[in-house]
Amino acid sequence: MSEKEIPYKIYLSESEVPKAWYNVRAEMKNKPAPLIHPGTHQVLKFDDLRPIFCDELVKQELNDTDPWIDIPEEIRGFYRMYRPSPLVRAYCLEKKLGTPAKIYYKFEGNNTSGSHKLNSSIAQAYYAKQQGLKGVTTETGAGQWGTALSMACAYFGLDCKVFMVKCSYEQKPFRREVMRTYGASVTPSPSMTTEVGKKMNAEFPGTTGSLGCAISEAVECATKNPGYRYVLGSVLSQVLLHQTVIGLEAKAAMDKYDIVPDIIIGCAGGGSNLGGLISPFMGQKLRGERDYQIIAVEPASCPSFTRGVFAYDFCDTGHVCPLAKMYTLGSEFMPSANHAGGLRYHGMSSILSQLYHDKLIEARSVEQTSVFEAAEYFARVEGILPAPESSHAIRVAIDEAIKCKETGEAKTILFGLTGTGYFDLKAYEAYNDHKMSDYIPTDADLKKSIDAIPHFPGNLM
Repeated sequence: MSEKEIPYKIYLSESEVPKAWYNVRAEMKNKPAPLIHPGTHQVLKFDDLRPIFCDELVKQELNDTDPWIDIPEEIRGFYRMYRPSPLVRAYCLEKKLGTPAKIYYKFEGNNTSGSHKLNSSIAQAYYAKQQGLKGVTTETGAGQWGTALSMACAYFGLDCKVFMVKCSYEQKPFRREVMRTYGASVTPSPSMTTEVGKKMNAEFPGTTGSLGCAISEAVECATKNPGYRYVLGSVLSQVLLHQTVIGLEAKAAMDKYDIVPDIIIGCAGGGSNLGGLISPFMGQKLRGERDYQIIAVEPASCPSFTRGVFAYDFCDTGHVCPLAKMYTLGSEFMPSANHAGGLRYHGMSSILSQLYHDKLIEARSVEQTSVFEAAEYFARVEGILPAPESSHAIRVAIDEAIKCKETGEAKTILFGLTGTGYFDLKAYEAYNDHKMSDYIPTDADLKKSIDAIPHFPGNLM
């Protein structure tokens, strides 16, 4: 098929919204290690996780055998309000770069939450409602997840309590107000409303917070309030499962025009958007049907993949959550207050961590000013103001397209544009005013938190 026949935007029909989520764990030879109890180090079973998560979500979290899990029709009905999302050919970017590469991006910002997070929040709120719960608690970094969850809870009539990382709470007041508009209560973390928050404020006076700390507060709040459960916007296997609608749609759209990506790129903080985008392609790779170069892009200020260790670690700073085996900088790592709040997490999804450990994906870290340079370039050429998190993927997509220009290779590049940056204008202001700086932790900075990772037989492999 000639290039002229491929439209700028490839849309699927409403009826082609996925009917089932794809569970890549079922096809992984080396399964992600199970969650374990923080005290006993025993594998956590269904009944152990029920006090924290909704029952159906626990089943999904523990399921590593079924490749397909049906999406309830009520969830698909909500999906159809904003899905399928477009697969866009970045013709203007290609022309501007003068590259022979073909660049596509899956755009997840065409909903009120402004990001891909709604794909999981609506599923988690649905299961909470089905269980007869009163409400849910959560954390949020940049605010995309909190915004999406507040929307989902409003839809299902659930109470929503959000602990927002303090630096983002202060940097992104408008996203905070969207959450409140949808009925959520929003508390800057660390707060003085939980025991964990009080402890963090005492140990780290003036701290700008971290996702690990906000998680601890949200879990404590859920376990102390009857009728509430904790829900998470990334990292967990259940969340990556829900996000596979991204990759399933992207692959279906590409298949319609016989497009095969050579390189697939996504930003990585906890891993939900990257995992969602790559899962169906990874399934092909695991089955030996096709090979892809898959690149996870993380901030140099919080380099979990590229400078972390593969070990069991606490998922939260307050050490109230289960231990997960993942690439981690240590739960006590306090990242700098960079503007990509959604990527300021010390660890990485267990699924992606195992795939990275098995060398099925690669990772790169990029500096903040370089990311915003790419974001501004993309906005001026493609007409979309991207979220800081998404711009990490844009940075590497541009880098790879420039390599193609230098080598003459006409590779096909697919990246995830996870959301818009219209609530991130303070960050763009800092970049435009030349007040943005790059922070890269030293080995000594990382050693302190990595040394605090729990030591027990078989850990720190």
